[in-house]
Amino acid sequence: MDLLTPAEAAKRLSVSPITLRKWADKGLIQAQITLGGHRRYLLSEVERLLQRHSPPDDSPLQVMIVDDDPFVSALLQEILSNLSTPMRVEIANDGFAAGRKLTTFMPDIILLDLMMPGLDGFEVCRRIKNDPATAQIRVIAMTGYPTEENIQRILSAGAEACLAKPVDHSALLTALKPPLSLSNT
Repeated sequence: MDLLTPAEAAKRLSVSPITLRKWADKGLIQAQITLGGHRRYLLSEVERLLQRHSPPDDSPLQVMIVDDDPFVSALLQEILSNLSTPMRVEIANDGFAAGRKLTTFMPDIILLDLMMPGLDGFEVCRRIKNDPATAQIRVIAMTGYPTEENIQRILSAGAEACLAKPVDHSALLTALKPPLSLSNT
């Protein structure tokens, strides 16, 4: 019997561990409780959910936009609001605000500007990916300086993509789709 930790199961399903816990609470996926009180998920249950084409609930996709330019944040929010996928969007104007919002708004995806004053996008991404509670959050970076060095640096920090600004709508839509490789991990 193959059992997965919440982090492992969430990664395979391309959701946050919090979303996975909500699904278990609703009975959409079965969880076993260890003697220590921790949840474990049967690999067969996770694979069953992967077979479906849509998430098992109608929860909106939670997206956090982290950008110090209010015009860019508003534009991205407008683009996301016009998509057919239900989304809940929060905006953080800098890296510190993003960190504070992570405690109350656990996004599925973060659209992250690289060049911000104070705490830049590279450090924000590193902190997200190094924290087990937030490591499953998908990070899509954006920059007005798409040099090879910046792209490699942010991908090494854990982002799954780096889009050049101004952000191309079709590139953004492609980046928002769950990675195809999840079923192979």
